[in-house]
Amino acid sequence: MTRALDDSDLLDDPIELFRRWFDEAARTGMPQVNAMTLATVDAAGRPSARTVLLKGVDDRGFQFFTNYESRKAGELAANPHAALVFLWIPLERQVRIAGDVVRLPAEESDAYFATRPRGSQVGAWASEQSRPIAERDELERRWQELEERYGHGRVPRPEHWGGYLVVPREIEFWQGRENRLHDRFAYTPAIGGGWQRTRLQP
Repeated sequence: MTRALDDSDLLDDPIELFRRWFDEAARTGMPQVNAMTLATVDAAGRPSARTVLLKGVDDRGFQFFTNYESRKAGELAANPHAALVFLWIPLERQVRIAGDVVRLPAEESDAYFATRPRGSQVGAWASEQSRPIAERDELERRWQELEERYGHGRVPRPEHWGGYLVVPREIEFWQGRENRLHDRFAYTPAIGGGWQRTRLQP
């Protein structure tokens, strides 16, 4: 599907425009519209990337959750900046976000953890994310032991698990066009508040 992205299609607030694009992607029925590439850099400047799920967006920025002892968390501790990419192929759209990363308050992580399926809650305790393990049986045995330990009661959030907020300093909207003459608009913070918008060449 090829379409134009003109100034008349844009909003002053890129967060609101992202929400509009996200909702339009969701209406296509494509799976996992909240999947995003998260790119981080370690203390030596070596980049790495992986796909995670967006779990919330508000005026502050973009939220995701993970193990605070994982590789990505270690890289964010050393270099608290990241980039996100959303790609919605049926719409020929991409959104790229770059910004600073901070941990969400514990109460927000608690609130989200309580909404997760019970198996995923237990899994957050069972997996030492990013660390080597000899066999899968060991991981499944650990999960079963924890499931029995908590029985039918509440599974508390592990202290080593919680949320991050990517506070954007640039948000770019990309719309595919014919002949690779794509439409691109970048939003950056404006002096005095708000956002300034710039059209970029493809």
